[in-house]
Amino acid sequence: MSMIAAISLLVRDYDEAIAFYCDTLGFSLLEDQPLGGGKRWVRVAPPGGQGACLLLAKAEGADQTARIGDQTGGRVGFFLHTENFTRDYDRMKKAGVQFCEQPRHEAYGSVAVFKDLYGNGWDLIQPIATQAE
Repeated sequence: MSMIAAISLLVRDYDEAIAFYCDTLGFSLLEDQPLGGGKRWVRVAPPGGQGACLLLAKAEGADQTARIGDQTGGRVGFFLHTENFTRDYDRMKKAGVQFCEQPRHEAYGSVAVFKDLYGNGWDLIQPIATQAE
């Protein structure tokens, strides 16, 4: 069976993106390889994650730069699952993550929308199935 291995995310600068995703969100740096000409192959993912990783892609040119932070047209485009919503929400708030709303409880689980350093919308979600475990 095939699987999605990585999602490309346009960033302004590799190092600032690594700092946000690794230091602020707590992701792991999986790979940071120079490709020449100032390009790098940079992959990050939540620790212990078994899903797709983010491929941090430095924007080139005006068209790509204009799309940094708006790759999904203003919609939430990324979903970060947790098995302990309160712990991760509190840790992220203390680290300076900008939440757009108070946590809410939906039929599918506990959720709160936050923005990454570029303004991309994310859901922090604890699915209802993991709340029962």
